[in-house]
Amino acid sequence: MNIAPRPAPTLKPLRGVRVLSLALNLPGPAALMRLKHMGATCLKVEPPAPGGGSGDPMGQYSPTTYATLHAGVKVVAMDLKSEKGQATLHKELARTDVLLTSFRPSALHKLGLRWPDLRKRYPALSLVCIVGAPGARAEEPGHDLTYLSEAGLITGLDLPPTLFADMCGSVMASEAVLKAVLTQKTSGKGCVQEVPLSDAAAWLALPRTWGLSLPSGAIGGAHAGYRVYACQDGRVAVAALEPHFAAALCAAAGLEYTGFRTLFKPDTHAAIASFIERKTRRQLDALAAEKDIPLHTLA
Repeated sequence: MNIAPRPAPTLKPLRGVRVLSLALNLPGPAALMRLKHMGATCLKVEPPAPGGGSGDPMGQYSPTTYATLHAGVKVVAMDLKSEKGQATLHKELARTDVLLTSFRPSALHKLGLRWPDLRKRYPALSLVCIVGAPGARAEEPGHDLTYLSEAGLITGLDLPPTLFADMCGSVMASEAVLKAVLTQKTSGKGCVQEVPLSDAAAWLALPRTWGLSLPSGAIGGAHAGYRVYACQDGRVAVAALEPHFAAALCAAAGLEYTGFRTLFKPDTHAAIASFIERKTRRQLDALAAEKDIPLHTLA
C-alpha cells in the first residue's frame, strides 16, 4: 500500500510569505512543495529550455514527478545571464521574502547573487542555499548517492530505495525558510542559511553512527522483535520493540518473556522465525489486530 503524505489543510504558517526559487532537480522543488502546503506564495524561475518545455532537468526525465512537485507553483522561464533576465529577477526580488537556490557559490557569484550584495540591496530578504557539502566543499560535484555513501548508508551494491539525502535536504531547506521568516519578524532583517545535502545524509545516519541500526544494534537485527521475516506467502516487518509489544509477540509464538534481553537470544530468534514462516499474511494480519502487535505484511 502506498501512503502519500497529507499536509494539514488549515495550518498555513507561511501565508503572506513570498518565496522565489531558482533551485532545480529534486531538493529545491520538494522544499517548495512543502512551503506551498504551508501557505507560502511560491515562484519558480527556470532557465529557458531549447525547443520549449521545462528548463528543469526533472521536467525532462520525470514529467509526472515534476508536475506533482510544482502543483500550485507559478513557473516562469528566465535567462539570468541576460540583462533582461537580471532586470526581471531583481524586480521579483524586491517583493520577495526568501530566495531559495541550489547553485554552487561560484555560480551565484557569476549571477550577481552573492549574499553581501543581496543583503545590501534587499535588507529584509533572506537567502537559503541548498548545496552539496558545507563551506569550501560546496564547489565539489556530488549527488544523493555520493552523500549517502559518505555517511556510511550504502552497505552493498544495491541502490537505496529512495533519494534520502535529497528528501531530507528538502525538509531541512523548508525548516530553514521557517527560521528565516521568524528571524525577519523579530529583527526586521534577512539572514543567510546553508543547507548541505551531505549534512542531511549525516543526520539520517545518526542512528547508525550511534550503533542502533548496525547488525549488533537493537533496531539493526539483534532484537528478534524488530526484523523482517519470511512467512508462507511473503514477508512481514515486525516492530515489537517496546516490552509490552515484545511480550505479546513472545506469547503468540509460545515463548516465555523474561525481560528485554529475551529478544536478543539466538533461540528466541529461531523460535520466532519458525513461528512466522508457518503463517500466511492473512493470519499474521489477524494476529496483529487481535494481540496488538505492530507488524506489516509484504508480498
